[in-house]
Amino acid sequence: MSDATVSEPGHRLKPLSPAMLRQLSARSNVQGAARSLCHYGVVTLVGALIWKVIATYGVLWALPLVAVQGYFVAFLFMAVHETAHKTAFKSRGLNLAVGYLSGFIVGLPYEYYCLFHWDHHRYTQDPDKDPELVVGVKPKSDTQLAIAYSGLLQVAGRLRLMLGHAVTGKVTVPWIPEGKRATIVIEARAYTALYVLLLALSLWFSSALLLWVWIVPLAIGQSFLRPYLYAEHTGCERTRSAFENTRTTYTAAIVKWFAWNMPYHVEHHAYPSIPFHALPKLNEIVDGEIVHRGRGYIRTTRETWAWFRRQRQAG
Repeated sequence: MSDATVSEPGHRLKPLSPAMLRQLSARSNVQGAARSLCHYGVVTLVGALIWKVIATYGVLWALPLVAVQGYFVAFLFMAVHETAHKTAFKSRGLNLAVGYLSGFIVGLPYEYYCLFHWDHHRYTQDPDKDPELVVGVKPKSDTQLAIAYSGLLQVAGRLRLMLGHAVTGKVTVPWIPEGKRATIVIEARAYTALYVLLLALSLWFSSALLLWVWIVPLAIGQSFLRPYLYAEHTGCERTRSAFENTRTTYTAAIVKWFAWNMPYHVEHHAYPSIPFHALPKLNEIVDGEIVHRGRGYIRTTRETWAWFRRQRQAG
């Protein structure tokens, strides 16, 4: 994933100087640890509150907390994303540890996602080569569109693909190179075995703990995560310029915190070597070059929803 230095004809781009790029690209174990511990700390705290409320008052009273937990659990996807770039930490080992753990929690095999995401950066907005578009839902009605925005189809699809890799031992998707396919099969089998083990332990101890602090929140949380993900590129041009094929969404500080600053998405795609904690500074430098600017996720979701409907009506 190389950093942008050129753009499409007609679009002015001020690339960073080599010195600025080196400075902003400095990775930090401290920054990565602070963000990771905060995110996992909140997940643990809310999970403990859910279990306490269920034990004291019953499941019904815990449902609001389950929804809140859904947001935090689903957005552990952002930890997977940042560690896939190996920019969450300076230490490669810490990137891998947090990446594998977060990938397991959100049901997304880490090594598979690294390769998937590499091609997404290489072929952003190319309908034939960008994996996000290749596997993306193509809704034919408002009902299908609403289901797509729930995110459940996307999760079901990647879990089905993981099980297919585990059971058949075959990997055929084009974004996984031949030399990496054995690794993806081994990873899928390891993830599947761990999920089965946790299910067996839950049944053995007759415990619904994981169901209410992890599984149900993860499912609910997709309705927060999927609109956020659609905001990144939906309705943007299909060009090679990150400043035209990607959207930066200006939003509240708490949203940026738990999204690991990825609302600064133009900045990330233009300079993927720059870690999450330096993206606000990068935004100050390149803000004037950004073409697609979202103004909060509620408004941007309305815009992406309308774009999907226009595409469907246009055939």
